[in-house]
Amino acid sequence: MKPFDELKRLEPGLEYLGIRNIKKAHWNLCSPKLYEQATRRGEGVMSHLGPLVIVRPPQSPISTGRAPNDKFIVRDPETENIINWGDVNIAFDPEKFDYVFERLKAYMQDRELFIQDVYAGADPKYRLAVRVITEYAWQSLFARNLLIRIRDRSQIPHFTPEFTVIAMPKFLANPKLDGINSETFILVNFSQKLVLIGGTYYGGEIKKSVFTA
Repeated sequence: MKPFDELKRLEPGLEYLGIRNIKKAHWNLCSPKLYEQATRRGEGVMSHLGPLVIVRPPQSPISTGRAPNDKFIVRDPETENIINWGDVNIAFDPEKFDYVFERLKAYMQDRELFIQDVYAGADPKYRLAVRVITEYAWQSLFARNLLIRIRDRSQIPHFTPEFTVIAMPKFLANPKLDGINSETFILVNFSQKLVLIGGTYYGGEIKKSVFTA
């Protein structure tokens, strides 16, 4: 097995998404390292017997619960006739998605990001390779615990994401500009194999987005 430092150099960047000029990328940190990062950064505290308790920033207006009315699916030629559109599967304009994504990429510049490459599903024949990009260490730990991690780290350089989830809780939507109901949003784009999440500390949206994909 190659040294971890060498593996880290070989891991691909985020240029395929147009994400550039980030301050630092933490690639596939193990659980102890994510615990350490989360506590050091003030994201949470260690409780009795070890569980990590996430601390919501005081006076924060950001949502911490489910947001079913703020989840949208991009409606385009690929999805037009295969999704039952309505009050549950709410359609979203492709151009508006691209606009939100451009603003989100600008937000991510000069920030630390945490990236986990994981799988949804255990059977290699049917599993989905998912890359989860977050601004909090605890979110990365959540994804690592919920989904199937890569046990053999020598395989990390060969990982190719089939779906990408980007979750930036502190990035708030502008409802008037973005065509969204509130500052919270979950935008699913099946054509681009991409999910954008913002304005919410609820980690469950990462899980729900992966299972939707």
